[in-house]
Amino acid sequence: MSAQPFRLASGGLIDRAKPLRFRFDGASCEGYEGDTLASALLANGVRLVGRSFKYHRPRGILSAGPEEPSALVELRTGARREPNTRATTAELFDGLEATSQNRGFSLRHDPMAANGLFSSALVAGFYYKTFMWPPKFWEKLYEPLIRRAAGLGRAAGAEDPDHYEKAFAFCDVLVIGAGPAGLAAALAAGRAGARVILCDDDARMGGRLLAEEREIGGAPAADWLAATLGELASLPDVTLMPRASVFGVYDHGTYGAVERVADHLPVPPAHTPRQRAWRIVARRAVLAAGAIERPIVFPGNDVPGVMLAGAVRAYLRRFAVLPGREAVVYASSDDAWRSVAALAGAGARVAAVVEARESVDPALEALAKRAGALLFLGASVVATQGRHAIKSVTIRDAAGAQTRVGCDLLAVGNGWNPSIHLTSHLNGKPVWDEAISAFVPGHLPPGLAAAGAAAGRLTLAQALEDGAR
Repeated sequence: MSAQPFRLASGGLIDRAKPLRFRFDGASCEGYEGDTLASALLANGVRLVGRSFKYHRPRGILSAGPEEPSALVELRTGARREPNTRATTAELFDGLEATSQNRGFSLRHDPMAANGLFSSALVAGFYYKTFMWPPKFWEKLYEPLIRRAAGLGRAAGAEDPDHYEKAFAFCDVLVIGAGPAGLAAALAAGRAGARVILCDDDARMGGRLLAEEREIGGAPAADWLAATLGELASLPDVTLMPRASVFGVYDHGTYGAVERVADHLPVPPAHTPRQRAWRIVARRAVLAAGAIERPIVFPGNDVPGVMLAGAVRAYLRRFAVLPGREAVVYASSDDAWRSVAALAGAGARVAAVVEARESVDPALEALAKRAGALLFLGASVVATQGRHAIKSVTIRDAAGAQTRVGCDLLAVGNGWNPSIHLTSHLNGKPVWDEAISAFVPGHLPPGLAAAGAAAGRLTLAQALEDGAR
């Protein structure tokens, strides 16, 4: 068997000439340069990566980005130990040590999972009423037990050996996000001679273009992306800042950002900080932070193997990882259907497509037929089977009949929410957009404009147009 049984034979933006060894819970695994910890774990067939906060239910990988709620792990050892890190954003490096959190003796056999048997008694806030007496027991007994059960991660317990910096920058235009809208904005501003800073929290710029097979101007989007990044790098007044997350909007055009200078290395090089805090003052700023895919709520939607449909495409296209060999796609929008084509094209069997809407475009029905998938319209997933990994789903069709379909992957897509967080600073108030069933920017902080998916304009053409404008 291959050391990475779920790695596709070709494709992806990984460097197969540079294999990397790492360990997860003491087990040796292998990935490639360009992987995240999450993509490498999936390539090695690891689905169970953690336990839930209170009931210690098995948890897997839901997303492929910073919105990940479940795959929180502990990285490194010794004085550099770092808890509560998202496996989906942790870049893989040779010799990485990762450990699962919030579990008992082992990840698979966790005695604390017995909490789930008493869920009716362990309601929210029960401990504030139950552990009030005697008062002196709280600090010495109750609180340590609750914290140990909750699995809040372990601090290193030793002095941090690394160094951190603060820095200042000034520009005419700050572009936040390097997807198609952000790249188009930076390119237009850079060509006009403006001083531009382009920040993106990913190590590789491109946003959703890294996860989709699209065309721009009749050519592959990857060609446009490479040409655009090359031109931006050649412009003297444009600064590209990957691994830089803008976290705050402040008065007078000031923005806060943190740059992860050496988080992707085992040890920072000499005289290099591990992270750098930036205070950026910009005349204007463009928020092009994209959007976050919405999950679908149903019983068992937290079982390992349930993933966002967009994340499935990211693992397929960017990391050449097949998240499952037998999939069910649960959709409520046309966008999620892209995962049907992507999975079938990668060699997975799409067992069924569950569509919440009562009718879809005939082209989508034809896609399901070509993939050999059962199609359920006006249907829903009402249960999942499998504890440490999904094994099947129960589907209720429009007539109320139930069907069980076997699978090892359930891809769910429920539309997208614009990433409007920064527009809500300085008293900015979002507004509801019924057309996309999501909030979009309303009143914006002074000097800040939103573009592309962050503004609720979710198509590629709209993103490019918005950014350039």
